[in-house]
Amino acid sequence: MKSLIGISLVLLGAIATLLLLPGPLEGHRGVTAIEGVRVFDGERVIEDATVLIAEGRITGVGADLSVPDGAETIDGEGRTLLPGLIDAHVHAYGSARTDALRMGVTTLLDMFRSPADQPMVIRQRQSLDPTNQADLFSAGFLATAEGGHGTQYGLPVPIPESPETADEWVAQRLDEGSDYIKIIIEDGSGWGRTLPTLDAAMVEALVEAAHERGVLAVAHVSTQPAAKMAVRSGVDGLVHLFADAPVDDAFIAMARDSGVWIVPTTPVLAASHGQSVPDWLTGGEHAETRISQQQRTMLSQSFPGSQMRSARWPLVLENVRRLHEAGVTLLAGSDAGNPGTAHGPSLHHELALLVEAGLTPVEALRAATTLPARAFGLEGRGCLQPGCRADLVLVDGNPLEDIRQSVRIDAVWKNGARTERRDEAGDAS
Repeated sequence: MKSLIGISLVLLGAIATLLLLPGPLEGHRGVTAIEGVRVFDGERVIEDATVLIAEGRITGVGADLSVPDGAETIDGEGRTLLPGLIDAHVHAYGSARTDALRMGVTTLLDMFRSPADQPMVIRQRQSLDPTNQADLFSAGFLATAEGGHGTQYGLPVPIPESPETADEWVAQRLDEGSDYIKIIIEDGSGWGRTLPTLDAAMVEALVEAAHERGVLAVAHVSTQPAAKMAVRSGVDGLVHLFADAPVDDAFIAMARDSGVWIVPTTPVLAASHGQSVPDWLTGGEHAETRISQQQRTMLSQSFPGSQMRSARWPLVLENVRRLHEAGVTLLAGSDAGNPGTAHGPSLHHELALLVEAGLTPVEALRAATTLPARAFGLEGRGCLQPGCRADLVLVDGNPLEDIRQSVRIDAVWKNGARTERRDEAGDAS
């Protein structure tokens, strides 16, 4: 989005904050059995199942599994077990990774951050040790024009100078540990501004360089013309949905034929189009134990001029509906780190908005599990099957019927170890 409020100050302390966050946790490393639970395995639903986890991975899923002697047993009756959720668009700084994990978001796909701590981030996500942080994948520095979107936050951003230097620019990002390449196509017109942006030749060169080096190229867009340019340039995915115009037949055909996927980021679009966060997201026991006061503050914020854009909000949901009906793959992402969003809760908001736009609850949950794992090549994530990482969310209810029940979280496991939550005072417990 066009503004990450306060990010320039937060980023200065982000690395120090990460280093001060608690390290690996002590956790149960024997066998854990969750019995009599409804399972969504990333694709399908299994009723009244037993799930076995050991040493950080899922070792069994089925209706007639025997539970080893000495296993820790958990009664899953009336509950639903989900794979750890994947947020396909965040900006992870400060306490983002711990905040997200409390709400069952076990993997974050960051779309712009300093790569200074990327070696540590990679080591952490490769480990199966107990932890109280979500795993992180990142684009690192984004590709933008001089003075363009992404340069306004006080973080020095390396600028690709010409199509001839695109390969060198991409190589530098991969040397820094970037997992994919993010390209900005943003002229500001969708927000009543004028910004310098990359031209088609530069975008095409960056996409080609990324693909030649075996990584994805994704694009930030906010208008339909920018989205069409991105698709024509061969990007793998759009990490925002535009809201300047109705999706037209030409774009639908382009998206379907190219196989491009789209992260709608409806929570941040809601915040920038005059929509408030729903009460079900911030009320109830889950909010008392899993949402901090700082997160509440972020959720209560809005973008300047958001009420002036409120009339465009129905267009956002209609565009999501049309793309889904056309068979375009949608991935769930929040753009958390922006006003009106918070890491963790906002992905649940995205799920509900996707359902409001016409997806079924199962389809919305696939958009936050199997589909982003497949799109980004995240092996062992977003799935609840033998061999998958034991990143699990136990929900008190049935979000497969009412997606809003996804926030009724009873327990979260990361790498097979049950994680912490917050007490009513906002302290870790």
